[in-house]
Amino acid sequence: MKFRKNLAVALALGLSIASLPAPSFAALPQGAAAPDFALNAAMAGKPFRFSLHQSLRRGPVVLYFFPAAFTAGCTVEAHLFAEATDKFAKLGATVVGVTAGNVDRVAAFSKLECRDKFAVVADPGAKIAAEYKTAMQFQGKLLSERTSFVIAPDGKILMSYTDGNPQAHIDKTLAAVRAWNARHG
Repeated sequence: MKFRKNLAVALALGLSIASLPAPSFAALPQGAAAPDFALNAAMAGKPFRFSLHQSLRRGPVVLYFFPAAFTAGCTVEAHLFAEATDKFAKLGATVVGVTAGNVDRVAAFSKLECRDKFAVVADPGAKIAAEYKTAMQFQGKLLSERTSFVIAPDGKILMSYTDGNPQAHIDKTLAAVRAWNARHG
């Protein structure tokens, strides 16, 4: 099972099987407290300081970690989240991407691949990814696995999902936000 997951990550990044990342720990589970953070981010190419605490005041947050901007799987995932952002917004949720890979490119990625629809947070050294237990070692660098969380306004994780398939992340996070909204909306 772990090999299939690592194979999916490698293929999503356009890498060979020989360069599979080292296994990581399981992501924070449903019900856990989401670690708060404030980091540099960009939306529509414009830099700003993102605060999870501040975003949760407006409603649930879909926090998705991805390995690196402008890689095949991460670009597909950004496009899919961009297409679904209006659906999330109608449910009162905010979408935010987080990457530890090529953090110097989040502004361009937020504009081009996220289509000006949602913020991308730079996570230098994968410190936040490590707190969420999504960090993985890849070619001597710490990156984040493709892991999505839905976080309730009270800071509890409603959903935690790790998989190399970008489409599944959108489907699962949207379902979790809909379920939360049905109970609290």
